[in-house]
Amino acid sequence: MAVKNQVQLITYPDSLGGDLKALNNILMKYFSDIFKGGIHILPPFPSSGDRGFAPLTYLEIEPEFGTWEDIRAIGENFDVLVDLMVNHISQKSIYFQDFLMRGRKSEYADLFITLDKVWEDGAPVKKDVEKMFLRRKVPYSTFNIEETGEEEKVWTTFGKTEPSEQIDLDIKSDKIKQLLTDFLVNFSKQNVKIVRLDAVGYVIKKLGTSCFFVEPEIYEFLDWIIELANSLGIELLPELHSHYRVQNRLADHGCWIYDFILPYTILDTLINKSSEKLCEYLKNRPSKQFTMLDCHDGIPVKPDMDDLIDTKEAKKLVDVCLERGSNLSLIMSDEHKGLDGFDVHQIRCSYYSVLNCEDDAYLAARAIQFFAPGIPQVYYVGLLAGKNDVENVNKTGEGREINRHNFSLEEIEQSLKQEVVQRLLTLIRFRNEYIAFNGEFEVLESQKDEIKLLWQKDDKYCTLYIDLKTDKSVIEYIDEIGKKALYVV
Repeated sequence: MAVKNQVQLITYPDSLGGDLKALNNILMKYFSDIFKGGIHILPPFPSSGDRGFAPLTYLEIEPEFGTWEDIRAIGENFDVLVDLMVNHISQKSIYFQDFLMRGRKSEYADLFITLDKVWEDGAPVKKDVEKMFLRRKVPYSTFNIEETGEEEKVWTTFGKTEPSEQIDLDIKSDKIKQLLTDFLVNFSKQNVKIVRLDAVGYVIKKLGTSCFFVEPEIYEFLDWIIELANSLGIELLPELHSHYRVQNRLADHGCWIYDFILPYTILDTLINKSSEKLCEYLKNRPSKQFTMLDCHDGIPVKPDMDDLIDTKEAKKLVDVCLERGSNLSLIMSDEHKGLDGFDVHQIRCSYYSVLNCEDDAYLAARAIQFFAPGIPQVYYVGLLAGKNDVENVNKTGEGREINRHNFSLEEIEQSLKQEVVQRLLTLIRFRNEYIAFNGEFEVLESQKDEIKLLWQKDDKYCTLYIDLKTDKSVIEYIDEIGKKALYVV
C-alpha cells in the first residue's frame, strides 16, 4: 500500500464535534474532497493520561469516543492513521496492574524493564544516568508490589507524575513482540492503513549511551516491525525528535520520517523576512517525509534544530512568539541544553496566532509546507485557523492545551465562514489535485526577501512565488487547456 501524495488531517477523536461518529459526519459534510491523503486520529484508545498517549490497550476504542465500527466507517472514505506507542503502555493496563499485584511472579513481568535488566544489582549509576537524554528527572519510577510488599523500580522514560503513568516496554522480550504483533494485526482488521510509531527513539536502553536512537540496535527493531507491518498491508511512520543527521540516517534506512525542521524554519522565514535558510534547507532535505506546521505538542526547537540555528537569533524569535501568547516546553537534562543554556524544546501555540493572525502570512506558511516535497499534514486547529486557547491552559495548567481546543459543531461552522479558512481549503484542493506535485521539485534562484519554488511533470508545472515584504503568495501554473494561469493564494 502506497501512502497517497495528498493532504492529511490530524485530529483528536473528540476535537471535531465530540466523538468519532461526529468526526465522520463532519468529514463527509465539509471535507470529503479535502483530506484525500487520510485522517490521523490521535490515540482513540482507553488511556490513563497524556490525552491518549498513556494507552491501556490497542484492542479497544475508548467508549466515550465510539467503537472500532466508527473507525472502520471513517476508513471507508479516508485512509486512517493511528499511533502505536512502541516505547510504553499505561500503568493502568491489565499487564502492569498484574505486575503490581504479583511482581516477578506475574505472567507479564517480562514485559517491563526492572532496573536489574539494566544494572546488574538494580541500583542506578549516576554517571550512566547523566549520559541519558532525560524526559523526566530520573528514567525510572518506584512501585510497591502488593503480594510481597517489595519495592520495584521500573524504567519510565516519560510522565509528569511520580510514579509515572507511562511504563516502558522491554522490546527484547518475546512477549512484547507478540503483544505488538497482536496490536498491528488488530489494526489491519480495522482498516487502519498507516501507523505512527510514537516515541520509537527511546525503545533501546543501553548503558554508556543517551538511551535515545541507539544504533545499530534501533534498526534491528525497525526492520522487524516494518517487515511485520508490510505483511499486514500497513505503512509505518517512525516519530523521532532528534538532530537532523539522525533523521537523515533514518531516511537513508528507507523509512518515512517527519520533517520537524520545517515548522520553525518557515516561522523564522516569515518573521525575519529572509528566505536564505529556508531555500538552502529545501534544496538538501530528504523528500520521503511527512510535513507539518502545528501539532498537539508544539513547534520543535531542540534537539530538532540543533546546529541549524544560532541560539542568539533563536532567543529573539522565541521572544516574539512569547509576545504573541505562546508558552514553552523546556529540555530537562543539562547535558542536552545548549552551551549557553538555551533550553527550548518546543514553542507551544496555534500557528495562526504565532503569525499574529495575519491571513496572508498564514497562507504563505501553508503554501511553503504544501510545496515542500512530502505528505502534508494539517492539524485540526490550523485547519480552522484556531487561535491560542489561553483559557484552557489556565484551567488545566497544561501548556500544550493552548493548541488543543475542542470545536463544537457550531464553532466548526463559524470557523468555516472565515475567509482565511476558505482560502486554505482552496489551497489544499490545488495541492491534492494538481498533477505536477507528482513530478520534480526545484528551488529557483530568488532574492532574500522572496521565495520561488517549482514543481514540474511533463508539460505541466506550478511555481510558488512569495513576496516576504507583503507575505502575498501567487501560484503560476498550466491549466487543463494548456494555458498559463495565475492563482492568488
